[in-house]
Amino acid sequence: NYQQAEPLYQRSLAIREKVLGKEHPDVAQSLNNLAELYRDEGNYQQAEPLYQRSLAILEKVLGKEHPSVAQSLNNLATLYQGKGNYQQAEPLFQRSLAIREKALGKEHPLVATSLSNLAILYEAKGDISRAADFSRRTLEVEDHNLNLLNVLSEQRKQNYIRTFTGTTDATISLSLREANHNPDVGKLALTTVLRRKGRVLDAVALSVQILQSQLAQNPAAQKLFDEWLKVLNQQSALISKPQGKQTADAYKTRFEQLETKRQRLEGEISILSAEFRTQTQPIQLETIRAKIPIDAALVEIVQYQPLDTKAKPAQQWGKPHYAASVLRSNSEPKWVDLGDAETINFSIASFRKALIARSSLTPGSGQEKANVQLVQQLARTLDQQVMSPIRPFLGNARQLLISPDGELSLVPFEALKDEQGKYLIQRYAFSYLTSGRDLLRFESVTQSRGNPVVLANVNYDSATITALKPNSSHLRGSEQRPGNWATTTCCSSLDNQTEANAIKNVLPNAQILLGASATKTAVQQLHGPAILHLATHGLFFPNQEISLHESLGDGNGKQPPGKFIKLENPLLRAGLALAGFNKRKEKIEGGDDGVLTAMEIAGLDLRGTQLVVLSACETGLGDVKVGDGVYGLRRALVIAGSQSQVLSLWSVDNQATTALMSKYYQNLKAGKGRHEALQAAQREMLNTPNYQHPYFWAGFVPSGDWTPLHN
Repeated sequence: NYQQAEPLYQRSLAIREKVLGKEHPDVAQSLNNLAELYRDEGNYQQAEPLYQRSLAILEKVLGKEHPSVAQSLNNLATLYQGKGNYQQAEPLFQRSLAIREKALGKEHPLVATSLSNLAILYEAKGDISRAADFSRRTLEVEDHNLNLLNVLSEQRKQNYIRTFTGTTDATISLSLREANHNPDVGKLALTTVLRRKGRVLDAVALSVQILQSQLAQNPAAQKLFDEWLKVLNQQSALISKPQGKQTADAYKTRFEQLETKRQRLEGEISILSAEFRTQTQPIQLETIRAKIPIDAALVEIVQYQPLDTKAKPAQQWGKPHYAASVLRSNSEPKWVDLGDAETINFSIASFRKALIARSSLTPGSGQEKANVQLVQQLARTLDQQVMSPIRPFLGNARQLLISPDGELSLVPFEALKDEQGKYLIQRYAFSYLTSGRDLLRFESVTQSRGNPVVLANVNYDSATITALKPNSSHLRGSEQRPGNWATTTCCSSLDNQTEANAIKNVLPNAQILLGASATKTAVQQLHGPAILHLATHGLFFPNQEISLHESLGDGNGKQPPGKFIKLENPLLRAGLALAGFNKRKEKIEGGDDGVLTAMEIAGLDLRGTQLVVLSACETGLGDVKVGDGVYGLRRALVIAGSQSQVLSLWSVDNQATTALMSKYYQNLKAGKGRHEALQAAQREMLNTPNYQHPYFWAGFVPSGDWTPLHN
């Protein structure tokens, strides 16, 4: 509200002039604030003399090479650029850069800001060569500062990486406009994405895994890691049960204490693990390209905000778009804009809704036939929006290494339909990555330390070791649930003994955990099993809030809600139901509450685990964070050290899953790759009567290392 702000800024200026004198630095700040207001309004005529006066005061009082003078020069230059007066803007930006380099050092974040401003200016002038050069210099400074990620807690890592979004988006925008004329611009943009996308996950996973590798010989590491695991368990236990007789204040205080302690410990883990971290240089595009198989293409999808360098400063950033870069082993990266993100996200939501709706329809009914037509129509629409623009750059590629972003992380690309009416699984093999940088991680694998483990037929009603009589539920779980762990009172039993038996037939050395033995404690005690297969309910709660009642009570939830806590960390809102889940309000032997949150999964020791299969409902869901993937179970499994994962995007049919998993493990044993084996089973299912609808076969998606199992 500019009209309300203007008189307040003017009054502040008048007070400072009267009290401090007209040449005080605080007066310069007030002049700058008022000038910013006028500039944002587009009133450059009133803004310019205020900027000039502010600059003159700072130069006189602080000296011409003070960092505050650099900021003032930068602001005035931005004004001239907005007016299209590039000749006046350029020397001011250059002088601002020179002051910052001298006063702050060439790797200071404000130096990167000055370099970025010059890159944008030169692009607006049409000097693409210099724009690319200054973009490259910007990214070099920022890459140096990204090393700070190694010593921050995860929350601070997330906050810090977001400060680099603008320069990433600016480089992508430049590439989309100029890559056809200047291939170096396209390479620069893809290099930037490869160095930044999913960077927080890499940093967290590496810190945890380095610390785990030091436990045997480093008592300090062991103590820190044990303390962290204890806090993860305490925090998960607190939110998994009803409030009970605790007051709202006591519950909230306890949660906040644990949250603060967890973040402190994560910072300490980052710092300690950094001592053992091998110094590595920023990744190079050529290194990634060398890892792409000859018959494959890396498809790096990003959500970004287009930058119009010729627009007024307040109007430079457009609505979010999706874009894609395609890289093959024998060609330069190709960039293509995919269009408005909101439009594509609407298509994604419609497609997923139609797929999931099949679960409640009677086979052969009119509703089911209508659903088939709708799914095929939406599959074609989404293909036209996303894959059709990409396809010209794929050439003869048979394997697509897809790194999606935003809501596209929740799409089974296999189920899209091309212009010939074929499902994409009939044309391509798909492997899903957090970013193309994953290709380097697959090289350094830890050897498995245990036999395969299969967990199934979970006794959710168990408080002690008892036999289970499963029911005939045909679905694994349900849709995303409202509420939270405490309000989810029970899980229905799953009859998946057949699935466990089928896997045991293929993997005779597998350890089978059934019924009351399928506990959280049993999973937490595992160390690097070759394969971990968990056939149970997966849950994800989108709602961050847990309501608390004010008065003491019996915890039955009937009291009127009062205060609430926010579960901002999505790893506390995703997890698995294990033995005793339905009895967790009661005392469980050994303190096992039957809830394994994603937060706790991140603390498992899965170094050397070649494959984790979560054969359950919606285990692939979580909070989608642009540029950093889905925060949910898959993320937790990567942090824990697993090499590849198979998770589901919706509630899956029980019989179809059993058939799919049986064939999957047979294909794995026959030597097929971890992703190829799954998709071969899916293609077979696609050709099987009653299972041709993608609801049955497309729900499971593979991510991580796609190569065959080592043993």
